[in-house]
Amino acid sequence: MGQPGTVQSVDRAAQVLEIIARDGESSVGRIGRELGVHGSTASRLLASLAAHDLVERLEATGTVRLGVGVLRLAAATRSRLDLTAQAGPVCDALAEELGETVNVAVYRDGAAINVHQAQGTSTVAMHNWIGDRTVLHATSSGKMLLAHLEQSEIEALLAAPLERFTEHTITSVAVLRDQLQQARERGWAQAVEEYEEGLNAVAAPIRGPEGAVVAALSAAGPTYRLAPESLPAAAQALRRAAEEISRRLGYRADVTG
Repeated sequence: MGQPGTVQSVDRAAQVLEIIARDGESSVGRIGRELGVHGSTASRLLASLAAHDLVERLEATGTVRLGVGVLRLAAATRSRLDLTAQAGPVCDALAEELGETVNVAVYRDGAAINVHQAQGTSTVAMHNWIGDRTVLHATSSGKMLLAHLEQSEIEALLAAPLERFTEHTITSVAVLRDQLQQARERGWAQAVEEYEEGLNAVAAPIRGPEGAVVAALSAAGPTYRLAPESLPAAAQALRRAAEEISRRLGYRADVTG
């Protein structure tokens, strides 16, 4: 039994990109023959890919090559790989220093996405957060990322009701605004049993080459180890580590200001 039409189209589109990547340029006829489809089918596939800038036609030769859309996708992947590669050794050292779980999270579509995790010596069977989407208003990483979005995006996100996860979750927009301002001013954010009972966390910003906050570095642990009164000290260690990751990514702070 053949593949459903939509899945088959996706598979063929991927094959088209692979053919062009291999050959550099290709004609509609050659692509059709290699796929085993009519030229009209190959032409429709190329038209769909061209609409997303994934391929472009060369009028002089009548052939097609990969488009700028591929570069855009590759750049997005490269930036994330660069982040995790540069953050890895620093996260390992920080997790060892604090004895807690350390995470790196990025902002995507209204949530914090964890892309890297390192576990300290004190952690036992800690949840693996890599790939998880976590809320912005109830986590330290989320607050740090939220604090550095464009103001219009912050307003849009705060327009929706803030979900309560524990009795400590901040559901007041006014209180959350104060915390976001504080996070910007002091360079770290905290969450005290706001997402999970018995779990505290603190986060610091990671900056890209141009100075924009591209990720948040956080440490999380149980309240009996990472107590509220110990968060400021942990935050200073996090800030130093986040600054080192930022430096590895190409950020240079203005030492004259």
